Amino acid sequence: MFDAILPASAGASGGAMGALIQFAPLILIFVVFYFLLIRPQQKRMKEHREMVAALSRGDEVVTSGGILGKVTKVDDVEAQVEIATGVKVRVMKSTISEVRSRTQPKAANDTKSSKKSEDKTVSE
Repeated sequence: MFDAILPASAGASGGAMGALIQFAPLILIFVVFYFLLIRPQQKRMKEHREMVAALSRGDEVVTSGGILGKVTKVDDVEAQVEIATGVKVRVMKSTISEVRSRTQPKAANDTKSSKKSEDKTVSE
């Protein structure tokens, strides 16, 4: 019975390799979890933070509770959302789950009005 223990302890270098082989499945599981669960979740969290930081007045949003509305005011932590005509609610910016449509800022030099004035002068 003791003869079986002695050869195992005599090969110390083989024991270290055996321990590494025993931990290999645990390391492999951690690597798979990192690439399939942890990394994508961190990417989603980063995208959500960027979306909330870029929130502006006029954006149509969906809250995590499923309420649709248009942003009327944005503070550091809160946003005011108009969910119906004259009905405004304050929500935490972190509870906004989706921005359905963004408002595009208008150009400073509006070219449409200058074209209309040119058309009038040419036709007259």
